[in-house]
Order: sequence, then C-alpha cells, then structure tokens
Amino acid sequence: MISDKQLNPRVRNLTPSATLQINEYSNQLIREGQDIIKLGLGQSPFPVPEAVIRSMQKYAHEKDYLPVKGLYALRQSVASYYQRRDNLSYCAESVLVGPGSKELLYNLQMACQGELLLPAPCWVSYGPQALILGRNIRYLPTLPENQWRILPEQLDQLEPINDDQIRILILNYPSNPTGCSYEKEHLKTLAEAARRQGIIVVADEIYGETHYQNDHVSMAGYYPEGTVISSGLSKWCGAGGWRLGVMLFPEELMALQQGMSVIASETFTSTSAPTQYAACVAFNESAEMDDYLDKTRTVLKYVAHYMYQHLTATGLQMQQPVGGFYLLAGFETFRDRLSDRDIVTSEQLCQVILKETGVACLPGTDFGLPADQLYVRMAFVDFDGRQALVSLESQQAGPAFVENNCPKLVSACQRLDCWLKDL
Repeated sequence: MISDKQLNPRVRNLTPSATLQINEYSNQLIREGQDIIKLGLGQSPFPVPEAVIRSMQKYAHEKDYLPVKGLYALRQSVASYYQRRDNLSYCAESVLVGPGSKELLYNLQMACQGELLLPAPCWVSYGPQALILGRNIRYLPTLPENQWRILPEQLDQLEPINDDQIRILILNYPSNPTGCSYEKEHLKTLAEAARRQGIIVVADEIYGETHYQNDHVSMAGYYPEGTVISSGLSKWCGAGGWRLGVMLFPEELMALQQGMSVIASETFTSTSAPTQYAACVAFNESAEMDDYLDKTRTVLKYVAHYMYQHLTATGLQMQQPVGGFYLLAGFETFRDRLSDRDIVTSEQLCQVILKETGVACLPGTDFGLPADQLYVRMAFVDFDGRQALVSLESQQAGPAFVENNCPKLVSACQRLDCWLKDL
C-alpha cells in the first residue's frame, strides 16, 4: 500500500483538473436524476467534420509507431495551414505533434528552466502543470476594463533573471475563461515588450479558429523569433477525445523543440497513427473545412450574443466574448445580498448556484482569481451542435435560433435570473 506521505509532495496537495471534475460530477448528478445544465467543461458541442471522420475510417488500420515528432505529411499540412492563415514561414520541420495540446504544454515546461508568467485569469491547467514540475509561477493580474488583457508595462516591470533561466508567457486567446482576445495593436506592443525582456511567448491559439469574425491574428506575426504556437483539434474541430495537439517553433527555438522530442520519446512515444492521418484533412485547405468553420463560428456568435444579452440584463457584469465558448460573469452587484447568505467566495457561489438552480459552472478561483472576487466562468456548450449546424440552413438567425436549438442555455439564463431576483 502507499500513503499520502509517500506521494510526490508536488502532487500530494493537488486536486483533479477543475473542468474535468465538474464534468464528471455533473454527469453523476444527471445519472441520479437531477436536472443539471452543464456550463462547466468547455467541450466543443459540434461534431467532427465528416471529411475528417472519413479519413479516420480510411486509416483505422494504421498500427505502426509513427515518428516521435509526428507524421511528416501532417507536419507539412500544419505548416502550410499557418502559412495560408498568417503568412508565416513555417515548414514541416517547424512542427511537433503530440497527444493533445495539454501534453505538449506540459512537456514544454519540463524542457525549460525558469519562471512561468500567467495572465490572471487563465486556463485551469497551466498553473498545476508548473507546480508538478516545481516551477515558479508569477500571475499577471488583468482587468475587465482592459478586456482582461495583460499590458506591455507589466512585462517591462519584471526584474532580470539569471542567464541560465528563461521566462515563458502563456498567452491564450481567444481566452478561456473570458472569451476576450488580443487585436493587432495589442499584440504588437506586447511583442516589443517580450522582445526587450527575452521572454518566450507560447501563443495558445486552440480557440483561434472560433473567433466569431474570423479575425484571429497570431502573436508569431509580430514576435516570430520568440513565439511558439500551440493548437490542436479539440476546440475548432470538435475532436477533444481524439487527443491531438501541435506546436510550431521558429528556427531560434529549435533547441526547445528538440528537448521536447527527447521527452516525448521517453514518455508517449508518438500520437495515435489513425488520428494523425485524419488530422491531415483537418489542416489541409478545403471548401468542406471552410464551410464547417464558417457555420460553427456563426452558431457560436449567436449563442454568445444571446447569453451575454440575457445575463447582463439580470445585473451580471461581463465582457462581451469575441471567440470561444466562454463568459466570465461577475456577481459584484449582488455582493451584499450574497453576503447576507454567507456566500463570500466564488467557490461558495458556484456550489449554491448548482444546488439551487441546477446550473453547473466554475469559480474564478479555479482560473487564478482571488477567492473573494465573485466571478464565475460559464461554458455555453450544453446544446446539440449537430442539430444547430443543420438548423442554420433554414431557421431564423439570432435569438430565435438560440431559443429553437439551445433550450438548456435559454433555461440556464432563466434560472439564474429567477435565482438572482429571489436573493
């Protein structure tokens, strides 16, 4: 037997990923017969594109280990994809493939010595990965009035570090948990500050193709020598369970890619062969993929606008999302009434909302915010994405579309409105 004392102390006090934990708990409550609306896990509601599924079926017989860095044809497809989208000069050798972007982000931290810089709020797993590895984390606070963006002066104010260490800034946009993003002028000034400080930027662009206006811009366009692009199939291709991530490295950071490849060779070896063959179709240029992305972006835009309009009408405070599946809702205007019920932290707030409304969401503390800031992240994904894509062809746009295709999200807004009025 093994006791807690025998566990690695870096792991001993950690809890499972908050997003995965809320999803499993929500499913348990549903099995028990409770009426739960799942706004916790940010899983794409859309089906994997048919062309990608057909490719998976075609290559299901592929059983051999593939190269550690990934199938060459896939690496070429990924490089070409970013050449087309961002006019960036990548080649197949720039690309590293792994079993999900989460694994690659962990291996990148493992391959480096230094400090991790994280905007607060940020995705739930960046910090715990660093803690497992014994890395120092510095949170850079952001403000809703700045669309939750970090500012270049926050990088310029950092004190120097030793020459044998580096700083890594993970910049996720459109953002989980806020739905906000960075525009060209913001990226340009951030790039200049990162260059002055010698900071490596990991541009986590897993939601890049979900930008509602198809207006995502890569940090690598302004800071090519110091940016690693991270992406994968989970969010924009609806294939989270397929576990395929990619990273792209400039020539100046190929030593980092090589270090990660060594780690991969001793851990996961290579990513599932059929998945890699199928992913070539996802990254290759095609009218079918363009149509799929156009339609999913349109649906997400309708849903995001509906949720934003109805939840702000209840008195909640939030920034309007421009991409992804998320809203970060502030309950500050209800602080006094919540305090009268001994609800003074975001974790307590989510627990009571789930118990009294059946709406499952996550507290701001899971994303790096202080406990007494009453923010809650909502993932507006509890709807039938396949039905929504079909309905897009014939049904009315805007609120009527959401009411017809996303009844659970409509109900979530209604339940929260009633609950807030009864406080």
